[in-house]
Amino acid sequence: MHHASNGFARVAAVGLLAMALSPTSALAAGGPPVTGLGQAWPNTTDVSASPHWHVYLFQRGGIRYFQINDLNGHVRAAFAAAQGSFLGLPVGVDAAGLATPQEPLPAPASKKGEIVYQNADVKVLVAPQADGTLRLFAANGDCTDPIECTSRIQ
Repeated sequence: MHHASNGFARVAAVGLLAMALSPTSALAAGGPPVTGLGQAWPNTTDVSASPHWHVYLFQRGGIRYFQINDLNGHVRAAFAAAQGSFLGLPVGVDAAGLATPQEPLPAPASKKGEIVYQNADVKVLVAPQADGTLRLFAANGDCTDPIECTSRIQ
């Protein structure tokens, strides 16, 4: 099962790359910035729906990149999203705790959290854990429970 999951992640990554190279994915001028991903305080607008977290949005080649920071500017996790596909990025101290529909994780011990970003395409929930780590859930915007939409059944 682990090999199938890795294979799907590779297919999703190739799909994201193909969309990035597609001529139909060009951005209109004035969109989100294309640089700054991974910075503590990127030069872009905080789009967070929560006063407890910072969410920064970047866009390049038709792919949107989301970065979640804590209030001290520590990068916690980041992911890419395009046309319903999500790809976790190796950015942030909680990168391993990011679950997406394409890269599901077991449900966390603590499911208490808050939606930190939401639009028609993407919903992000952050759930602090008892050990000080975060579990982050990036799902499609129409998902009613991001934990359920990104958890693998054991």
